Amino acid sequence: MILIGIGGNLETARYGPPRAALTAALAALEAEGIRVVARSAWYLTEPVPRSAQPWFVNAVAALATSLDAGDLLLALQTTELRFGRVRSGERNAARILDLDLLDYHGRVSETATLILPHPRLHLRRFVLAPLAEIAPEWRHPLSELTAVQLLTALGDEQPIERLPV
Repeated sequence: MILIGIGGNLETARYGPPRAALTAALAALEAEGIRVVARSAWYLTEPVPRSAQPWFVNAVAALATSLDAGDLLLALQTTELRFGRVRSGERNAARILDLDLLDYHGRVSETATLILPHPRLHLRRFVLAPLAEIAPEWRHPLSELTAVQLLTALGDEQPIERLPV
């Protein structure tokens, strides 16, 4: 299973509010031959760590692709750039689009450009709630806990709201 997190909290001139931009980003991945097999509902989530920036819209998607993990990461980052993402160097800054490679077939690896599984996915309710929705039995490659177990262990500290369809 290949899993990505998708999120954003800034409007764009071309796509409008974050949810529209995120939907367009998934369509752009499809146009590149990266098939979206499943997508969770959209969630409205508080920035982590808390800040005055706008709340995020987040989801998790399962993908199918023949790209290896490094090439998929490059495709995700290229899509971010095409949508106007600016990497300011400031960690956790507001952004138009954020595409995170969460898991690539359960692989565990660390290079200068890619860490698998995503090093903070087990700490983020905005990842675990949508992940548990589409793949409740998915197991973290290191802890071997399921998405549901990880979400339950995290508690309710990070506010999150499932958005209507």
